[in-house]
Amino acid sequence: MKFSRWFVGSGLLGWATIGLVGHALYRRALARNPVALLDAADLALRGGRSGIACQAQARFGPDPQQRLEVYAPPGTAPDARLPVVVFIHGGAWDSGRPQDYRFMARSLIGAQAPQGCLVVLAGYRLLPQGRWPIMLADGARALRWVADHIGSVGGDPARVVLMGHSAGAYNALALALDKRWMADEGLDADALAGVIGLSTPADFLPLDDPASIATFGHCADLAQTQPITHARAGAPPLLLLHGAQDTRVRPRNSLALAAAMTAAGQPTQAQVLDGIDHERMIMAFARPFAREARPLAAVTAFITTVCASPSVHSAPQ
Repeated sequence: MKFSRWFVGSGLLGWATIGLVGHALYRRALARNPVALLDAADLALRGGRSGIACQAQARFGPDPQQRLEVYAPPGTAPDARLPVVVFIHGGAWDSGRPQDYRFMARSLIGAQAPQGCLVVLAGYRLLPQGRWPIMLADGARALRWVADHIGSVGGDPARVVLMGHSAGAYNALALALDKRWMADEGLDADALAGVIGLSTPADFLPLDDPASIATFGHCADLAQTQPITHARAGAPPLLLLHGAQDTRVRPRNSLALAAAMTAAGQPTQAQVLDGIDHERMIMAFARPFAREARPLAAVTAFITTVCASPSVHSAPQ
């Protein structure tokens, strides 16, 4: 019997079966890659119109995880010199792919209207090979690619904002505050226009989580792995957003880093948002959860402020 004839003849039983199968497929997708499912929902709720154009897909190393994607408003000219946001995904340093976070590009580019911005979704080597400081070396290599190539696809290499969520926020803050990783690639961390940390693990000793133990447990001097250790004046401006209900990475991480930056001579304030937990911080950038507008509004205002004027400088060498 053909499926269509069976379905029509089965009535409610057919609908129930379809519902159960659909729910099972949804649960399977949610378990395997919830961020990819979130990205698909975001695109669907935009009517299938992404509102962005892929300017480049590139590798910055031999490993398949050392890859990035560049997105811009449709029709962006190669000489547009738009501000650039480099986004590093989370995933406890053991999961995640740049392509699953295209909703971040749609959200950020749309929020920066009328001109928009360029968004770079950067990957890095994950566990088991991606132990500290491998992921930081990869972040610096991705920024080297941006410095060398973003000017040819419509971006301004002197107006680069580094951004991340969770483990990706750790990578972003560590790259900006501990200058040696970018220096290894011939870059000055202080030349970043700004850094945005969403739910940042900035001060998480002693190690008490399987992911952090696997990533940092081999280090002889654990204090050197912590962004808070490298709090300093002269660093790029920081935007630290944290959810008050975050039990995965406690808000004290961002609060402690802000206090350390202020004590070092660079006044910094963390914004702790009530009603948001660890996952909802990143979910707020996707259409299914866009009613929670505070994270995107704070990020948009910060990018606008630190990238106020087009630069006349060339990429750092």
